[in-house]
Amino acid sequence: MKKSRFSRSDSLFYGRLRAPLAAAAVSAVLLVGCGGGSSSGAGGATANTASTASPSTAAPPPDKPLVDNDIYGSGPNDSVSDATESAAVTHHQVTVNGKTIAYTATAGHLVTIDASTSQPNAKVFYVAYTQDNPDPTKPRPVTFFYNGGPGSSAVYLLLGSFGPKRIQSSFPNFTPPAPYQLLDNPDSLLDRSDLVFINPVGTGYSAAIAPSKNKDFWGVDPDAREIDRFIQRYLTMNNRWNAPKFLFGESYGTARSAVVSWVLHEDGIELNGITLQSSILDYSNAQSAVGLFPTLAADAYYHKRTSVTPTPASLDAYMQTAMNYATSTLMPLAQAPNPQDGGMVNVRLNMTLPVAQQMQQYLGIDPILLIQSQGNPAALDPNANQSFFSLLVPGTAIGQYDGRATSINTGIGPFILPDSGSNDPSITNVAGVYTVEWNNYLNNDLKYTSTSAFVDLNDQVFNNWDFSHIDPTGAAKGGGNTLYTAGDLAATMTLNPDLKVLSANGYFDAVTPFFQTALTLASMPVDPSLQSNITTKRYPSGHMIYLDDPSRDALKADLGTFYDGVMADRVAMKRVLMLQRPPRR
Repeated sequence: MKKSRFSRSDSLFYGRLRAPLAAAAVSAVLLVGCGGGSSSGAGGATANTASTASPSTAAPPPDKPLVDNDIYGSGPNDSVSDATESAAVTHHQVTVNGKTIAYTATAGHLVTIDASTSQPNAKVFYVAYTQDNPDPTKPRPVTFFYNGGPGSSAVYLLLGSFGPKRIQSSFPNFTPPAPYQLLDNPDSLLDRSDLVFINPVGTGYSAAIAPSKNKDFWGVDPDAREIDRFIQRYLTMNNRWNAPKFLFGESYGTARSAVVSWVLHEDGIELNGITLQSSILDYSNAQSAVGLFPTLAADAYYHKRTSVTPTPASLDAYMQTAMNYATSTLMPLAQAPNPQDGGMVNVRLNMTLPVAQQMQQYLGIDPILLIQSQGNPAALDPNANQSFFSLLVPGTAIGQYDGRATSINTGIGPFILPDSGSNDPSITNVAGVYTVEWNNYLNNDLKYTSTSAFVDLNDQVFNNWDFSHIDPTGAAKGGGNTLYTAGDLAATMTLNPDLKVLSANGYFDAVTPFFQTALTLASMPVDPSLQSNITTKRYPSGHMIYLDDPSRDALKADLGTFYDGVMADRVAMKRVLMLQRPPRR
């Protein structure tokens, strides 16, 4: 691939999150942003239904390689003039749960339109995987994936999670340089659903179509509308309107899913299920000391720095203890929202020395230093000149996205700063294998070749992003530019009471902490009866849960149960509707 720009940015990794308001930047860890361990695929024009996988007896049609000479600029004012939809189409097999699935991979572009003028406004790059010759008697779901940022392509989920191929890495340890292996993925979700990985405008090879510009799509609301239009176009082009529909978003992609779910609903498209991986649905609490505390306790537990008695029997048990402590002791100490802070929650705690001494047992940090760091154990206080991550294991840099990942301390400040995202060991320990394998895979397996630069992470998207948004419940927590999208999810669930949600988090993720996710979901403005539609799962992994092999296996099992449950409910509902039909005369 010519001009490949698949490299880490100094300020943005794929799941990167930063609080839009800078007022609290000094007093807390800012959100920064977010692959595990040989053939491949993405299908567009086939597969309407089926969950039972079996190889086709007929020989597959010939592959259709594509050389794409269009120029896809990634700047805010860039656009393309060409509105052609084209794709490379290839054919493959993968074995999942002992069954061989023949599938078609499609890598290319679909053109979306402006909803008002019906004029083309963007070419969106995607990779889709569809099962060949599905069982026509069974509904075959389709799941739409995207990463976060904002400003990230979908490559991290595509080659790390539940596609038919996955990278092999040494994570959480550093993965040595090439040569690497790209493996068939026995955890692929192709046994339950067709898969479509979307690259939002300004990422991958996606760009606006003139007279639109890339920056026209760089905001919470225009981004959601664009994903909505892409999904509609995909359903039309592939005759999938009547398929069960799922979303899978990671990091900022979870905020995107919440808004997209509402936009789809307003367009008359009701979803069957949503997977939220490493959620951030309330930016006003993104730096909450209460929500973050159990994650920091998990990091200390992993690095053997805790002194809690009795010794925790397991990580799961310890996390329950840490959550109980955060709720009973830390939560009452948290100050009320500060109006001078734009309505953001003040992350400091009214911490006393006895409380700091208690926290020392969980975190392994000197209580005086905890107090000096303004009560927030993750705060970077320039006066204290210390931080949790530098104090936990002196001389060692600890990943924020995955606290198990370490490297030699680089000496950049007291620890790896959030704005130096590419130096975070939970990123650098796996980034090289992603770079190499994506270039090999796209060109050689998917047979799509472009003369443009593939934009994996685009700082310009984040730097120009409009975070302003009012959710349909009117909750608008936080005020100003502080994004709150749990209200969008709540509104969608209220009007679609059959919508099921799977919330998945890693214990060692300090960017989107698992306990804060729980607090956010529990406080959503939704009828309590609908809380049972949300299933919460946690894993001994980090932001990219799937990079940990046992955690990926467990998450796939949970996804299988989730999808099977959703589809079983649909069958039950059909029986109910049949019984409710009036008798024929």
